[in-house]
Amino acid sequence: MSRAQDDGPFFHGTKADLRTGDLLRPGFPSNYRPEIVMNHVYFTALRDGAGLAAELATGADEPRVYVVEPTGTFEDDPNVTDRKFPGNPTRSYRSRDPLRIVAEVTDWTRQTPEALQAWTERLAVLRADTQGSIVN
Repeated sequence: MSRAQDDGPFFHGTKADLRTGDLLRPGFPSNYRPEIVMNHVYFTALRDGAGLAAELATGADEPRVYVVEPTGTFEDDPNVTDRKFPGNPTRSYRSRDPLRIVAEVTDWTRQTPEALQAWTERLAVLRADTQGSIVN
């Protein structure tokens, strides 16, 4: 895995209630499809992108955004960079190494209910198009 050329800061969106110093590791269910166990931990250098990810995560808990620190190497997330956004304008990454929680962020932009519904519908279409497969 090659290290991406981004110095951060980096963010992770989830509905999990985490604490400073906690480690996010691969090998746990996906935030979006709990039936899938992830081989990577995903993160972004865009605070509001992490916020969107948190809002789209499954579960009834409050969406949260955390500042994270990669503990090892990471690479561009091929699920979006190679397929959707060449050049990685979304600044999305993944790692097989843990991410350390540095702090919680509270000043990220929330989606309107209408925008969140539109994103949810887009994800449903993408899931149907891939017939349940995901690269993780």
